[in-house]
Amino acid sequence: MNPFHIVGPIYYVGTRGLGVYLIATPAGHILLNGATPGTAPLIEASIRKLGYQPRDIKILLISHAHTDHVGTLADIKRLTGAQVEVMNAEVELLKSGGAKDYLFAKDAKFHFAPVGTDRVLKDGDTVSLGGIELTARLTPGHTRGTTTWITTVEEAGHSYQVVFLDGTGINPGTRFVKNPSYPGIADDYRRTFAFLATLHPDIYLGYHAESFDLEYKSARAATEGVKAWVDPDGYRRRIVEQSANFEKLVAQESTGGRSRTAP
Repeated sequence: MNPFHIVGPIYYVGTRGLGVYLIATPAGHILLNGATPGTAPLIEASIRKLGYQPRDIKILLISHAHTDHVGTLADIKRLTGAQVEVMNAEVELLKSGGAKDYLFAKDAKFHFAPVGTDRVLKDGDTVSLGGIELTARLTPGHTRGTTTWITTVEEAGHSYQVVFLDGTGINPGTRFVKNPSYPGIADDYRRTFAFLATLHPDIYLGYHAESFDLEYKSARAATEGVKAWVDPDGYRRRIVEQSANFEKLVAQESTGGRSRTAP
């Protein structure tokens, strides 16, 4: 997929299905998330196509340590020498290469090259570079350290709050009630949904294309620009729908029904 501009310093440099974001600043760049193992050259090529150099990336951030989002992190770290900054509850999972995942630990196809952390973050910490500040908010459940990133950027004299949303997805096999996947997972999900409901972003972005209508919005952006990405109603619907899906799965499990997942 060709890379493209979204708003302010934010660019899409991911694959057709998986969101990866370059945040370009005069002091260097931030790369948020990655994709599946073996796709680092695609991300690198997208960054270069935009006219930026991978060597200028100073900070690497993630949403959560699953192979489809951090499978390229070790390669990008070697390429750029950038500092990896990760939520404290996600550090060990990233370091284990997925071997400590509560759901996928024993399945080698979900493992990835282990990556160490240069800066450990806690809920509410900020990451700043070149006049851009991102706030890390812990939104656990999908993993223990799943992180939603929040920032405000400028475009043509207007300010836009941007939320890089994560923490609403539920993988098949996740257990909430009987032998829970980890102690307190249901409470974590409920806290995540409650927190996300308090946010009112102008623009929300995600890491799976279908989760934020990537193809539809990017097609509109070709003629409408930033306006195509502004979608506060879509954000609210996403949170309401995913929260309802979670409660449905909990109820099914509680009454002996079989769990199913939503995309």
